[in-house]
Amino acid sequence: MFTGIIEETGFVKKITKDGHSLKLTIQANRIMEDMQLGDSIAVNGVCLTVTVFDSRFFTVDVMPETFQDTSLALLKIGAEVNLERAIIANGRFGGHFVTGHVDCVGTILHKKGQENSLVMEVEVPKDYIHLLLEKGSVSIDGTSLTIFQVSDHSLTVSIIPHTADISVFGKKLPGDIVNLEFDMMAKYFYQFMQKGMKSSAKTNTITSSFLKENGFY
Repeated sequence: MFTGIIEETGFVKKITKDGHSLKLTIQANRIMEDMQLGDSIAVNGVCLTVTVFDSRFFTVDVMPETFQDTSLALLKIGAEVNLERAIIANGRFGGHFVTGHVDCVGTILHKKGQENSLVMEVEVPKDYIHLLLEKGSVSIDGTSLTIFQVSDHSLTVSIIPHTADISVFGKKLPGDIVNLEFDMMAKYFYQFMQKGMKSSAKTNTITSSFLKENGFY
């Protein structure tokens, strides 16, 4: 579990590709301080497990499903990535609950400076638009952000200077692909409502047999 508060950016130093899977070796500083084998690290919002590490680098495996469903397959040597360690029980919680299980990818449509903020519009696949709520939360490349505008095909966020400086967003361009994870509570609530409506529909279904049994004809 993560908070979406980026601790630092790292740099991809090595990529080993094997079909639809990858091994990524990433250079980092701050997150290396207490790293242990098997730790969970969010890399651009994707929860990955540390398999090898030393004082400057760590290696993670990217499985076929993750390869196909996230932007990690597009990474190149030297690419900058957002990094966050999993939360600890006695730590501060400054963002929102982020699982590191990416729902889909989106495309940056527009990006512009607006006074002291960086405004970014991201295209969202239509199957996920129902999970968006103005003033709600979204994780974009692992960064916890607040949605301030929703359209029938996109979301718009406003990024403060600090976040732009310590994350990959300062270098992102229109057309770039980003990982999206929608708010966990929105997903649970939607699923709960869908199941409730299906159950209600089954309970309230009126058939010809029901009408006959109850004397209507």
